[in-house]
Amino acid sequence: MISLKNSLASLGLCSSAFLLLAITTAPAAQDNPSHLRVNVDLVQLNVAVTDHKGNYIAGLKPDDFVITEDKIPQKISTFEEGNGATRRIVDLDNGVGGKEQISPVAGANVFILFDTSNYMYRGFVYAQDAIADFVRSLDPANKIAFYSYSRDLSRATLLTSDRYRVVNGVRSTVAGDDAALYNSLLLTVKDASLLTGRKAIVVFSNGPDNASSVPPEDVAELAQSTGTIIYIVSTRQANNEPISTAAFTRVSKATGGKAYFASNWRDEKQAFASIREDIAHLYTISYYPQPNPNRGWRTISVKLVGQALQKYRIRTRDGYRLMQSTPAVTTESYNSAPATEIGGH
Repeated sequence: MISLKNSLASLGLCSSAFLLLAITTAPAAQDNPSHLRVNVDLVQLNVAVTDHKGNYIAGLKPDDFVITEDKIPQKISTFEEGNGATRRIVDLDNGVGGKEQISPVAGANVFILFDTSNYMYRGFVYAQDAIADFVRSLDPANKIAFYSYSRDLSRATLLTSDRYRVVNGVRSTVAGDDAALYNSLLLTVKDASLLTGRKAIVVFSNGPDNASSVPPEDVAELAQSTGTIIYIVSTRQANNEPISTAAFTRVSKATGGKAYFASNWRDEKQAFASIREDIAHLYTISYYPQPNPNRGWRTISVKLVGQALQKYRIRTRDGYRLMQSTPAVTTESYNSAPATEIGGH
C-alpha cells in the first residue's frame, strides 16, 4: 500500500489535505457497482454537535474532542469547522500543546442524486424546483455535482462551483424507467470516495428501489469506510413505505447523516434547508489510526471533554471497515473524467 506521504508527494498536494482514500476496481466494476474495495490511511469524521433543542454548537476547538477507535485513543491530525479553512494540528516534539497551521482548503464536495424514475411523474417539476433552490442556497465555498438515476446513473454535471451549470443540469432531466437507487447511490459514493476533503451526498427519492442488484447495507458500509455522509429526502410518507423508510433511515444514520420524509413541497423545502445548515455547521476531524491488529470493522467513538460540554449531543458515523487499497485522486482528476451513464444491472 502506498503511504500517505508518498501519495501527497506524487499528487503535489499540500500537507494539510485531510483524507486520502484508496480504491481498486476490477475491469468489470461498472457492470457490478458493488465491486469496490477501499482502505483508509487517514480517517475523516463529519461531526454535528447540537444542544437539546437541535441548535448547532459553534466555536469548539480540537482539544474539546476525544476520539477513540476500538477504544484506542487517537490524535487529531486536521480540524475544520463548517466551511472554514482546514487546520493541520502539529505536535511539537510529540508534546500535547502543538501549534496549528492554516490551509486554504475550505468547503465541501456535495453530490446531489435525483430520482428520475417513473415514481417521480406526478411531482417532477416541483422536485426540480426544490433541488434548484437548494443548489442556489449552498455556501459558495462548496462544489456541487448533479447526478440523476432511474434504472441507470447519469452524471449530468460533474463537480463545479458554477451554480448555473448545476441548475441547468437539474432542469435538463426527464422522468424515466424503474428505480435502481442503491446501485446508483453506491456508484455515487464511489465517485465521492475518489476525492480528498469533505464529501456529502444528498439523495432526492420518491419511492422504493425496484431494480438494484446491491442492498442498502453495502452502500452504508462503503460510505462509512470512505467518510462520505449521506442525506436522503423522500417524498413518500413514512407510513406508506415502511421498508424503504427503514432502509433510508439506516443508511443515512450509519454515515452520520439524516433521512427526511416530506409529504408536500413545504416539507421538501424545509428538509433541504436543514441539510444546508447541517453541512455548514459540521466539524470535520481527521486522524491517522494508531496501531491496531483489527483488520475488519473498527468502532469509532467521539466525545466532548469537560463537564460543561456533556450536555451537548454528537452525531457522526460509528465506525468503518478496513479494506484493500490503491492511491486516491484529487478533485481536479475527478473533474477531468467524462460524464457518462453507467448501467445499474
